[in-house]
Amino acid sequence: MLRSFAILAACLLPASLHAACGTEEGPCETEGGTYHIELPEEAAGAPALVFLHGWGSSGEGTLTMRGIIEEATSRGYAVIAPDGVPREGRNGRTWGFQPERPGPRDEVAFLAEVRDDAAARFDLDADAMLLAGFSIGGSMVSYLACATPGAFAAYAPVAGSFWRPHPAECAGPVALFHTHGWRDGTVPLEGRLLRGDSPQADGAVVQGDVWDAMRIWRETNGCRLQANDFSADETFWRKSWTDCEAGRLDFALYDGGHGIPPGWAPMALDWFEGLAR
Repeated sequence: MLRSFAILAACLLPASLHAACGTEEGPCETEGGTYHIELPEEAAGAPALVFLHGWGSSGEGTLTMRGIIEEATSRGYAVIAPDGVPREGRNGRTWGFQPERPGPRDEVAFLAEVRDDAAARFDLDADAMLLAGFSIGGSMVSYLACATPGAFAAYAPVAGSFWRPHPAECAGPVALFHTHGWRDGTVPLEGRLLRGDSPQADGAVVQGDVWDAMRIWRETNGCRLQANDFSADETFWRKSWTDCEAGRLDFALYDGGHGIPPGWAPMALDWFEGLAR
């Protein structure tokens, strides 16, 4: 549990020690914004883990999560850490993920720009990128997957999903692996009211229901009921939907709160690599 809290703190606190554009100091710049990257020993043709930070953090903060970074780079992945948009009147950054309340830039276009720039600049495989994210970064992953399912090879949100109103439908099937803490009180599995007198009030801000989000994904992928496709280890309870018209869905719960649990990176990367088999 202490390791989970340490990882959460790294997600929320920026640090300049790891700001880099490959071997160059400072972030990589694109027309829409900036990102940071760490490369494996052999970068040519490498896959990538693109990880979106949580609320109030930054791409620099992402690169302080050394367990995740080192797990990925040791397996031959580049790690790409885009920067969200600055929070008005506050330190840190966030993502304009909700279609009903768009932010100052087109985040879907920006993340596609990051994908293409990193692939061209560092000779990475643009067709072998896993887009993951924590908390609001996980919500950004979910909305991008819903709007442009083919933008990345697969998606892995952690502790973040749709907000209300949930999307009526998504554009197409995906390979998606959602991870969430059973005792998450910041982004509860059933969602919560953040602003307003009731979820139905004008101007209300309401986190969504993760269970309902998984229903949306099952319907989008055309998944059939798989009553026995469960597995468990000392950390995760998992369920998979592989009997689908297209795509694949996996869901992992763990006994913890709002954070990235120990073991998430090897589990997610094993899952991603298994998609190609």
